[in-house]
Amino acid sequence: MAQTLGVITPQVMQVETPLTLSSGAVLPRYDLTYETYGQLNEDASNAILVCHALSGDHHVAGLDADNKPGWWDSYIGPGKPVDTNHFFVVCSNNLGGCRGSTGPASLNPETGKVYGPDFPIATCKDWVNSQYELQKHLKIPQWAALIGGSMGGMQVLQWAMDYPDQLRHALVIAAAPKLSAQNIAFNVVARRAIMSDPDFHEGRFLEHNTTPKQGLAQARMLGHLTYLSDDLMGTKFGRERREDALKYNYEVEFQIESYLNYQGEKFATKQNFDANTYLLMTKALDYFDPAAEFDHDLSKALACATAKFLVVSFTSDWRFSPERSHEIVKALLDNDTDVCYAEITSEHGHDAFLLPNEHYEGIFRAYMKRVLKDIPSQHDETKK
Repeated sequence: MAQTLGVITPQVMQVETPLTLSSGAVLPRYDLTYETYGQLNEDASNAILVCHALSGDHHVAGLDADNKPGWWDSYIGPGKPVDTNHFFVVCSNNLGGCRGSTGPASLNPETGKVYGPDFPIATCKDWVNSQYELQKHLKIPQWAALIGGSMGGMQVLQWAMDYPDQLRHALVIAAAPKLSAQNIAFNVVARRAIMSDPDFHEGRFLEHNTTPKQGLAQARMLGHLTYLSDDLMGTKFGRERREDALKYNYEVEFQIESYLNYQGEKFATKQNFDANTYLLMTKALDYFDPAAEFDHDLSKALACATAKFLVVSFTSDWRFSPERSHEIVKALLDNDTDVCYAEITSEHGHDAFLLPNEHYEGIFRAYMKRVLKDIPSQHDETKK
């Protein structure tokens, strides 16, 4: 029976070595906030790195100080697919984030003021480079596996290309090798909603003691809309109205309107997500295209990958459709890479990778047993 991890206390890695970003900008210093779960074994060979998605953070499992469970608590912990009785799990808040790692809301050491819009855009490659510093900080010689869904899956791909010798397994879930034009368009509209808010103040809203809540809520509503499937929205909300009689005005009448308003308001107020971080994260997604450096040949881009792969997609995910995962699998097979692929039936759209699903959990759990068998110390114990 799965057990809880209890309350987890975040840790902070302070890096005083300057980091040159893909843009050419240099961060003189930075912090990465992270959490760990489970115990590192004697030869540090059981470590797992989890990479978070757009609005995620380092709190992936267990409870925080407010007793809020991690965003993937269903899958990480004692007896769960990523079993912390066997694995040492690490998750950090991405550079440029707003949950403790250095980002737009942090103080710029050169000015003594918050960075705001002056914080340079970070890319997947930059996140991976900062995570590599965390790996060294934790004295982990090689990751047993890297796991990521959506934007997190893109980071896993970047790791496999930039540091191929640093991971034995790569789990890429509900991801894509680059955004489609439609996905970029969604991000453009979301950013425009934030930047058009009168309280945005060209990104210097913190200096004006305000937040572009309306723009951020609208951006989240648009994003959340793309995470759900048409079937799910039809099943869950249909055309149901809050009241029987039509009002013939522009107030909220349909249940789906109420739901999206709630999601947007919660994100902008209760979750208090930084608007500049939202802009940065969506731009990093737009920029992700590792094959561009290889004449747009994904097979060439992944030729250096040495990890074993599990690629997972979901049938109703129209934002990162199964066809996008097929592209990744084909590129890996072109290089004779060891890859397993699973396409999970689900009505939950892109959000399916976060939600309970018996088939998904079974595949996830089975593959993690394979990861466990490939841990050198575990292999030695088996021999005994």
